[in-house]
Amino acid sequence: MLQPSVVVLEDVDLIAQHRGWVESNPLLFDVLNQMDGIDEDADVAFLLTTNRADLLEPALAARPGRVDLALHLPLPNDNDRLRLLELYGRGLNLRIDDRDAVVQRTVGVTASFMKELMRKAALMSALEGEGDGAPTVTDRHMNAALDELLADEGEMTRALLGAVQEGTQPRAGTEWLLSSDDGG
Repeated sequence: MLQPSVVVLEDVDLIAQHRGWVESNPLLFDVLNQMDGIDEDADVAFLLTTNRADLLEPALAARPGRVDLALHLPLPNDNDRLRLLELYGRGLNLRIDDRDAVVQRTVGVTASFMKELMRKAALMSALEGEGDGAPTVTDRHMNAALDELLADEGEMTRALLGAVQEGTQPRAGTEWLLSSDDGG
């Protein structure tokens, strides 16, 4: 009735963990039944995301026909982080002279960290209340926002936003699994 459609299950590892590690999850069985029960000619795709593909139940991840395509999205590299600054800085008056310094301080972070960094820097600028237009974000705002986000007290924030802590390995990125009913 709602074709074509895409069913998005974000962080599917929360309901589809390997049954050997956790008790059986009735929601997992519902998901598997729905994926298997759709008519072959239905125009419905399932998009599953996870940061922990290694935890997924083999009945979901390894069974032929359930996942037609798996993509790995790595953490943003230097050029990507620079582009993310530009993207998340749209609508702001960016006066950042040393963008390379920002890029170097953000090695190993996720795109969501970069978004929060720009939001925090813009908020700091806006709180200064100079002018009626778009906030002017300067190196000072960026450094203050980075200092706050990367501070030792911000361990929870760094973990939630995907920043790598010193002495640890960066998370590999996000896995995207796509299942469709069209057989491929």
